[in-house]
Amino acid sequence: MKKADIKNLSAGDLQAKLAETKADFNKLKLSHSVSPIENPIQIRDMRRTIARLETELTLKQQ
Repeated sequence: MKKADIKNLSAGDLQAKLAETKADFNKLKLSHSVSPIENPIQIRDMRRTIARLETELTLKQQ
């Protein structure tokens, strides 16, 4: 998810997207630990997306 897309979301939408992304991230990590996934870069990208969402949520709550 791009930074511009994240900036357009409201605080409620950010929280929902953050929860959804964290759940997907946990599933991805679990599946990678069982058997290696085809593209492990997805884990890094998802972790960075979570960080972007958390940062934007913090900025909107101030």
